[in-house]
Amino acid sequence: MRHWFQDEHFRSLLKNSSYLGVSKAVAGIAGIATLAFAGRGLGVEMLGMLILITSYAKAASGLSKFQSWQLIIRYGGKVLADGDPEEFKSSTGFAFALDAVSGVGGMIIAVMLLPFLGKWFGITDQYLWLAVIYCTLLPTMGAATPVGVLRALDRFDLISWQSSSYPIVRAILAGAAFAANAPLETYVAIWFVTDLGGDLFFWFLAWRELRRRGLLEGIRPTLKPDSLPGAWRFAIHVNLTASLTVAWGPIARLVVGGLLGPSGAALFRIASSLTDSAQKPSDLLARAFYPQVVRMDLRSKKPWKLMFRGTALAGTVGIAAILLLLAVGKPLIQLIFGKEFVGAYPIIIVLIIAPLLAIISFPLPSMLYALDRADAPLKARLIGTIIFFLIIAPLAWTFGVIGAAMAFVAGTAAMVLILVMQLWQEFRRVRA
Repeated sequence: MRHWFQDEHFRSLLKNSSYLGVSKAVAGIAGIATLAFAGRGLGVEMLGMLILITSYAKAASGLSKFQSWQLIIRYGGKVLADGDPEEFKSSTGFAFALDAVSGVGGMIIAVMLLPFLGKWFGITDQYLWLAVIYCTLLPTMGAATPVGVLRALDRFDLISWQSSSYPIVRAILAGAAFAANAPLETYVAIWFVTDLGGDLFFWFLAWRELRRRGLLEGIRPTLKPDSLPGAWRFAIHVNLTASLTVAWGPIARLVVGGLLGPSGAALFRIASSLTDSAQKPSDLLARAFYPQVVRMDLRSKKPWKLMFRGTALAGTVGIAAILLLLAVGKPLIQLIFGKEFVGAYPIIIVLIIAPLLAIISFPLPSMLYALDRADAPLKARLIGTIIFFLIIAPLAWTFGVIGAAMAFVAGTAAMVLILVMQLWQEFRRVRA
């Protein structure tokens, strides 16, 4: 493996993912502490209500917002590295316009639908007003444009700083709320303020970096990217893929809440938050991998070698984390959250298969995007999502929250299989 580190692309991947790794480790610890304070302060039922309120807004954001950061990387990353900033400026302006329009539109639609969907997802009339207020975060929630700007400019250190700051603040405020025996409204306010502050801080960092490099001039919001061929097609494919991705997070929790109540949503959230920690190494590498591979010649061997090396690295770290979680998961849950949440451990045993699949497949969507196959991850997500929604209700009604975890794993497995098949076809075509 020593010669791997002589590859400048692999070294860059390690450097950028290490920045993200430090921040995610801090954010992960802060996130677990936050959930522990909220769980002990509110109990299973009210923690479930908090999760449903925040998940509704995040689901609405995921369904409505374009993953515009991928536009900036796709059209601006390579030309910026070559010293030509014009396409970077055009893609940034297009991304900003998409974020603004989709954010405001998503907020309006989410608020209008909430009285009809809230009860189905388990949000009671008593707390419907809290969900309405939380939905006003949608115009800033996600902060896709500043993420794309900072990744294209190779400022992963700034992303790391932002990603670790607001979870720490949230954990401190949640601890204060627990000490004060605060009600649900206080916890929702804490989530609201920290989400808003974190997103605004992201925008500030991107604006400051653009100004420092003299790239602000010429960036104009527009929905007519004439200088970016195929930009709308790429944006729509990426948006649909991201919308379907939401099914594995907030929408999954909402569906579990609708089928099994707030308590079921709380246990599913606790289990998924712990299993997601095993997937973090691959998530971090994926965020650093895409900007790296999009600059490379896919007809050569280098990007494919980088893909396999990144998979090997993520797999080694991820599998170690999975084994550790299985070994200490039950006492860890009891220690952090309390005895009433121990029921989340059997869910972890089933759910842990999903991060294992995600670890071994993390480079696949990035490779397909770099090959200009934005439709391929969309097809895989669509098939996985259909399978998930077809089987979650019968499995949840039969096996409870464990059944919901089984549906989640089945959908993930189908998605990974389709991704592998499509990339193999592209590999044969490109290498030929």
